[in-house]
Amino acid sequence: MIMSALPIIPPVAIIAIAFAGAIVIALAASRPSLRDTLCWLFPLPFFIAILGYIEPVVSGAGPTQTLLTLVPGLDIAFAARPLGLVFTLLASTLWMLATPYALGYMKKGGYQNIGRFMACYAIALGAVAGIAFAENLLTLYLFYEILSISTYPLVAHTGTEKARAGARTYLAILLVTSVGLMLPAMVWLWQATGTLSFSSGGIMAGQVSDTTAAVLLVLLLLGIGKAALMPVHRWLPAAMVAPTPVSALLHAVAVVKAGVFSVLTVALYIFGLDYLATLITQPIMLYLAVFTMLAASLVALHQDNLKARLAYSTVSQLAYIVTGALLATELAAIGGGLHMLMHGFGKITLFFCAGAIYVASGINTVSGMDGLARRMPLTMLAFFIGALCVIGLPPTGGFWSKWYLVSGAWEAGYFVVVGAFMLSTLLNVAYLMPPVMRAFLRPPPSDDPVNYQVNEAPLLCLIPLLITAAGTLVLFVLADPAYQLLSLGVP
Repeated sequence: MIMSALPIIPPVAIIAIAFAGAIVIALAASRPSLRDTLCWLFPLPFFIAILGYIEPVVSGAGPTQTLLTLVPGLDIAFAARPLGLVFTLLASTLWMLATPYALGYMKKGGYQNIGRFMACYAIALGAVAGIAFAENLLTLYLFYEILSISTYPLVAHTGTEKARAGARTYLAILLVTSVGLMLPAMVWLWQATGTLSFSSGGIMAGQVSDTTAAVLLVLLLLGIGKAALMPVHRWLPAAMVAPTPVSALLHAVAVVKAGVFSVLTVALYIFGLDYLATLITQPIMLYLAVFTMLAASLVALHQDNLKARLAYSTVSQLAYIVTGALLATELAAIGGGLHMLMHGFGKITLFFCAGAIYVASGINTVSGMDGLARRMPLTMLAFFIGALCVIGLPPTGGFWSKWYLVSGAWEAGYFVVVGAFMLSTLLNVAYLMPPVMRAFLRPPPSDDPVNYQVNEAPLLCLIPLLITAAGTLVLFVLADPAYQLLSLGVP
């Protein structure tokens, strides 16, 4: 097999690739040609190294590594598991596509400090690898915080007062939730069980009282602020002041996916699905996720700014994954993992398209998109495909993730949740199809011939969005390998 010929390096070395890339990109910031070459170069070995993990993880022998022992039984340690492998495959693939897009967008938009921007981009992807390969909750928490801090300069990149205010809101909510809720929950868990290591079937059953576990569930789910459960979701729309490549990173590749990955990991390996289903706060948190799913969709309906509409769409779609975890069935948990993958491709396509539209035409509102398909036919076709994926319609991969989420809710007997999934899908149609219909079915706002001339974004922006759109179609056909891989990690 080809995969067996790939090198298998320790997890910390994969993380180091991204961090080393950040350092050398920052050092080359004053030499644009070298800087850009390095930006293109580092995602490739990162991706290849992760590919090398496929065979050992599938065979049940994923690499493990202890980097540092703080006290006996409390380590900074790493282990490659199926869910983490899916997460890193998603992130590394999209990093390779986000890099040229970001360079093309930033140059076309006349942005400064591109070296700093791309260095922070690389740090964020290294932090993602640390989260994905964390062997325990302490290691996950460490890289979770690195991810928050490294993305703050990206959100504030333009340096305007609006950008700085948005970045402060972004970082404040993420730090308050993680330090004020997640960290105390970890300490409590450590005191109660003597371990923070992830274990198949969880570590709580028989070790803590049901009341303690019920409280810890609330603290951990709200403490993982990156999952954007209401009412701790405001950081996500606040971050929309950032340049579009940052929005794509936040919403499809790194930050939000780190949040829902952490929720799935906690559900599977800290609580365990069987024990989770017995807790008194499980239905409360489940219906909070369902409320978030529906409420965010309703808010998205009323957003004329395209990025704001997509931001609230992301809040809603993340709640699908949290709901999948809290349904506490194998099918729903796998559906949540699949949706992490499918939504990643669909949503990055939509944000890539939003940025391309702004770069090429200056349009950033849904109401301004009338007739836009005449000028940007390829971009709007990609937008349509990405929208189908987020909605969950064939022939895109989003169909399968929502299929398994709905099936898991049905299997668990949560018929109200099944209805909520259906209603939310209709709301997805209601807020994602108007931009498509305006672009393809309405005439341009004037008869100026320039409105009928093709004027796509630069190729560095256009090609990545066409590839990610095609990726949603490929995932419709290749959903089963992803399902099989995820099923290996669901006890």
